[in-house]
This record gives sequence, structure tokens and C-alpha cells, in this order.
Amino acid sequence: MSRAEEAKKQFEKGFSCAPAVLSTYSEQLGLEKALALKIACGFGGGIGRLGRTCGAVTGAVMVIGLKHGQVNLADEESRQRTHTLVKEFVDRFIALYGSIECRELIGYDLSNSDELKLARESEVFQNKCPSFVYDAARILEDIFLQIDGAA
Repeated sequence: MSRAEEAKKQFEKGFSCAPAVLSTYSEQLGLEKALALKIACGFGGGIGRLGRTCGAVTGAVMVIGLKHGQVNLADEESRQRTHTLVKEFVDRFIALYGSIECRELIGYDLSNSDELKLARESEVFQNKCPSFVYDAARILEDIFLQIDGAA
């Protein structure tokens, strides 16, 4: 099973978008899966159901940071590489979906309780969000293969 399929499966099991993406890569990158799920938990629904940046995107950004991020101040190259990879990821996600904003992607403002109810009734979380999670992980796989030769 590809990492994209694994991330989608995690989402379909009930984890929100950000934890589904981050936890798919976490153990391979040295972060315990349970801790990854906790760290990413608040990013679902566009950061705490505020409809801001899609959780699949924030989860992917965390994966990029976990793999390539700066750990000491003298390592400016890692910071720059991380920013470059994040930009590439975001550009590719926007090319697919036109936005990285949750409320634009799903068509509902999750910070509004009435719209959250409508979103649930419309089954947007079952019909649209799995694709966002899958494609976020697929884009990560492509980027990592391109630069490292391994996802």
C-alpha cells in the first residue's frame, strides 16, 4: 500500500486530515505515531475547524519539516530547503484544487455550527476530504522521490 493510500485509510478510519497525513510518515522519520496524532490533532478542519489552511496541507507541511527541517541555527540550508519544499508542495496542491483553504475546498465554513452541520449532512468529509488527504500524501511521495530517491 502506498503512503497516499495509507493516509487516506487513516482518514477513513476516523482521524482528521492533518493527523492522517503526519502519522503516515511519522515513524519512518523518528516520531512516534501516537505523538504525531496528538501534535496534528488541532490542525484538522482548517486548524481547529476554523476553515483556514486544509489539514491535509498542514499535515504535509509538518512532514516536510520533520524530514528536512532546521535543528540548529547554523543550518540555514535546511531552513531554506524546507521553505522551498513547502512552496513546491503548496503550488502543486493549488494546481490540483485551486486553494489550500478548507472552507474554499469544501464549500462550508466549519467555524459556523450551522454550516458544520450542513457539511456533515452533505457528506463532504466522506466525498471530498479523502481526496485531499490522498493527494497531499501523493504529492509528498513525488517530492521526496524527486529529491531523495525515496519517499
